[in-house]
Amino acid sequence: MSKVIMGVQLQERIEKAVKVQELLSKYGCHITTRVGLHSSPANTCSPRGLILLEFVDDADEAAAELEQELAEIDAVLVKKMVF
Repeated sequence: MSKVIMGVQLQERIEKAVKVQELLSKYGCHITTRVGLHSSPANTCSPRGLILLEFVDDADEAAAELEQELAEIDAVLVKKMVF
């Protein structure tokens, strides 16, 4: 049994957030934990964001599919850890 943790970094958060959200919703049944992080300097909205995802046990195939689809979006970087 494996546990997958994925980090998704958006370089152009405002422009890419809708497409990323669509994909996260598509694979939502395979995700147990989702944490979104972005720093916001005073009076501005950060152009970058980081999303951490934890997948249900043995969701390797779904995680690989999501990783591939996210990687096809410009300005999105994906890193995955498998335990």
